[in-house]
Amino acid sequence: MKADLHIHSTYSDDGWQTPEAILARAADCGLGCVAITDHNSFEAFFRIKSSDIIIVPAEEISSSSGHILAYGINKKVNDRMSVIDTINAIHEAGGIAIAAHPYRIRTGLGEKNIIPEFDGVEALNARSTKGANLKSKKFAESFGKVITAGSDAHRCTSIGEGYLVIPDSCKTWQDVIQAIKDRQVRAFSSNCGFIESLRYVTESILNWVKRGFHSV
Repeated sequence: MKADLHIHSTYSDDGWQTPEAILARAADCGLGCVAITDHNSFEAFFRIKSSDIIIVPAEEISSSSGHILAYGINKKVNDRMSVIDTINAIHEAGGIAIAAHPYRIRTGLGEKNIIPEFDGVEALNARSTKGANLKSKKFAESFGKVITAGSDAHRCTSIGEGYLVIPDSCKTWQDVIQAIKDRQVRAFSSNCGFIESLRYVTESILNWVKRGFHSV
């Protein structure tokens, strides 16, 4: 089963797709599981009433040093905390903490901030360049914990470009979390090319200006 564990909806200030549109696109792409990881928001999970697709409760949290993915949480986790405080808050909310796109400019944590308390690393991200993904994968393998992947889709057309293969036996989001913990997953992703990178940078700058020059 394929699981795209990094998707943004309109509950992110830079997301273009509703949670309902995400699920429709995921079904068209043959995905069996998604995580809607909005920036510092946990609203999308409660908006979705029912689906044939497994939905992992999730959030992408802006720590003081970069972005952290939280999977399996039971409540919103506050942003702008230190890395260790964010990880602890994720664990207290029943979730696992994954270092998102480590080498992303501005929002990546970098190696120095990826501490042993993390549960894993998102080594493959479809919005990252080939070089950044290769570097992330090499570091993640040396880190020795689970490796995850996701499309980081902000538009429906990008959903499924990065994903984990998880056991077909997974029936609930709790099963998915356990499979990640047990490392019964394999990560795959495309890479962001020059045109996509240029569009991403342009959109990021425009959103940064719209936010009043505040980081996500």
